[in-house]
Amino acid sequence: MAKGVRIGAGTLASLRVVGEDPGLLSEQIRNALTDEIASGRLPAGAALDEQDLADRFGASRTPVREALRQLSVSGLVEMRPRRGVIVTRLTPEQIMDMFETTAEIEAMCVRLATYRITPLERSRLLEMHEHSKKLVERRDIDGYDAFNTRFHEAIYLATHNGFMAEQAVAIRARLKSFRRTQLRQADRIIRSRDEHDGIMNAIAQGDGEEAARRMRAHMLNAASALGAYFAGLPPEA
Repeated sequence: MAKGVRIGAGTLASLRVVGEDPGLLSEQIRNALTDEIASGRLPAGAALDEQDLADRFGASRTPVREALRQLSVSGLVEMRPRRGVIVTRLTPEQIMDMFETTAEIEAMCVRLATYRITPLERSRLLEMHEHSKKLVERRDIDGYDAFNTRFHEAIYLATHNGFMAEQAVAIRARLKSFRRTQLRQADRIIRSRDEHDGIMNAIAQGDGEEAARRMRAHMLNAASALGAYFAGLPPEA
């Protein structure tokens, strides 16, 4: 198999943690590879070799294999029998189509959640939202991304519709890497929290239609931020 594209030394250094938990390490490797793919440093069609990546990240093959599996779920890489793992060719149009679809699903979820959320669920959601302020102040992309996943999944659960929640989680998994990447565009992390604030206000007022409208706009703004991020990358990044 052809060797994968080499990862930068700076990224590598941040991942060499002695005794690192395999699950956490796989997440760090996945995030690093996501950034490499999004920036074009790992171009479409590039082969990713497990052992080569393990050597470069100073890890065993187990967290690398799990990171690649997660990237496969997101559609960023393709695992081909007897041909190994390659970076997927995704067009900006395909990515925007996925964001448009998830915007509608998220809007449905928050509309239903507004009417069905329990006082305890609302309290926990508000607490999560309040805690996210510190992440924004620190410009903690990884921390905010993790919070963002929990925040949206809490809304899915508040629908009290298991099937809808499952579908929302599934499509979110496909977009996970891109939803993280869009947070790197300018002040997007600040605007993301502001948009969450508007969604929370609509939920508190019991206005499902307004919550849905704000959630749809929130997701489409994320798509626009991602497009702007891609457009701002150097041609040879």
